[in-house]
Amino acid sequence: MEHLIQHFRKEEQPFIEQVINWQREVEDRYAPKLTDFLDPRQRFIVTSIIGQNDTLKIASAGLFDEAERQRMLIFPTYYEPTEDDFQFVAFTIHYPVKFVQLRHPDVLGALLALGLNRGKFGDIRVNEHQVQFVVAQEVAEYVRLHLTGIGKVKVHVEAMKEMEPLLINEDEWLEESHTVSSMRLDVIIATVLNVSRQKAQALITGNKVRVNWTERDTVAFELQEGDILSVRGSGRVKIIMTEGRTKKDKIRLQIGRLAQKA
Repeated sequence: MEHLIQHFRKEEQPFIEQVINWQREVEDRYAPKLTDFLDPRQRFIVTSIIGQNDTLKIASAGLFDEAERQRMLIFPTYYEPTEDDFQFVAFTIHYPVKFVQLRHPDVLGALLALGLNRGKFGDIRVNEHQVQFVVAQEVAEYVRLHLTGIGKVKVHVEAMKEMEPLLINEDEWLEESHTVSSMRLDVIIATVLNVSRQKAQALITGNKVRVNWTERDTVAFELQEGDILSVRGSGRVKIIMTEGRTKKDKIRLQIGRLAQKA
């Protein structure tokens, strides 16, 4: 396990150990293992570890197209997974849209306030008239019964009908190529946002930067492939891949950038 851990961050070791335990469980029981909803970085780790095993396969799904959060299924090569294996339920929220508009943070906060672990629900899709979200099947009935209000707004949660259309993610990621001197957080932000290192450092120390949904205030924090960072007021960036080094030993970097909508 040591050779795996050295490629990841120290704080990710507990999750890596959990993934290895999942792997052993599937090997010992010779039966599929379903995870909670995982973010892109966690799925990258699972793929990196399980992908080295010739006797196991992985699949993932989050119901929505291009779902950011997805459940993963780890299974022996003989097994053929179906959509039912992922065990999630989609809900729509009915509320007085003429008088109030719910936002993503409102819905996320209400779900967390129910005492649910973040891993028990996936993406939340919101537009001017609708809210849809997906949860793990094992907590679906609990959510349906207890999510009766969001902030001061009374809501009614209803399981979506099979043929009901899902909201489409209208976000557009634009791929860009950059060369950077290092994978430090301040260097990447300065390069991608085209600001000075001092400005980038001020954003980080001012608690305006999150990496994989966790606030980071260390300017020298090292980014890795699969990381998603958000800078308040400047949108989100994902590290797609590093593409080697230039003759001057700079890192070729492929990123996806999601600018904030006006």
